[in-house]
Order: sequence, then C-alpha cells, then structure tokens
Amino acid sequence: MQQIRDAIRNISDFPKPGIDFKDITPLLASGPLFKKTIDAFAERHKDNRIDVVVGIEARGFIFASALAYALEAGTCLVRKPGKLPHTVHRESYELEYGTDAVEIHLDAFEPGQRILIIDDVLATGGTVGATARLIRSNFDVEVVELNFLMEIGFLNGREKLVGEKIFTLIND
Repeated sequence: MQQIRDAIRNISDFPKPGIDFKDITPLLASGPLFKKTIDAFAERHKDNRIDVVVGIEARGFIFASALAYALEAGTCLVRKPGKLPHTVHRESYELEYGTDAVEIHLDAFEPGQRILIIDDVLATGGTVGATARLIRSNFDVEVVELNFLMEIGFLNGREKLVGEKIFTLIND
C-alpha cells in the first residue's frame, strides 16, 4: 500500500489557504497502481456478494465503476442536487457553515440488494453519512460497508459514522 500512498500528491492551500488537498490524479494515471488499488478493494469483497457499488460525486464515481466491474456488480451514482435526470430521493446534511444535500434515483435498487458505498476520501463524514442515511431510509437493502481510498484522521469523520462498518485502504 506504500506505493499507492506515495502516488497521492499533497497540494497545500488548495482550493483555499489552509487546506491540504489530496490529489489522486497521479494514482489514476498509473495503470498498475490503479489496478492494484481496485484489486485490493475487490479482494476484500470477493465473497461478500455485492450487488451494487455506490459512488459518491465526483471522485467516488471513478472507484465505484472500476470496482463494480471487478465484482460483476452494478453501479449507482449519488450526486449533488439537480444533476440526476429522473425522480430522486434527497438527504440533506450539515456543513460547517450551512447545509448541502445528496440525491439518488427513486429506482436505484431492488429490495434485498447488498450495497457497497465507496468514495475517495473520508474527511468529515458528512457526505458519506448522508449517503448511507439516504439509502437506508428509502430502500429495503443492506449497506454492507463504507469504503475509502484514504482517511484523513484528524478531521474525525469516522466519529460521525458510528455503527457503520468502515474500511480505508490507506490512512493519512
């Protein structure tokens, strides 16, 4: 996993001063490292019968699509408001200053399906927490686990996800 960690570039003061942005584009640009990343998630879930891999906008889409392919599962996109073309369910969540929301199509899942949620980074936990609530409150499915490429521990996102099964490939 050290090679994967080393391929993630830290960009200071982006998108604003005081923020250290985790740039995953070098990881994505390396076919062998991207494959190694997806293979690690796929190996974890090879015996879990995952029916649908949910990707959270936007970088979660990259991992969800590749992982769904590896697991022979479907893919579902969770997006910010107004970006999905069909009727949606919506879940709002609190930000440091204000609120935001995530949406999913009304017909995203069949009853009884096993769902894996994946995103690139677990930071504050707000978006993924809203995604898990959105899915559980609107569908008769099982959320198997929340997966992340990396976790930024000092932001304490895990604390907002009490009761969730969480796996991160690397920790920062």
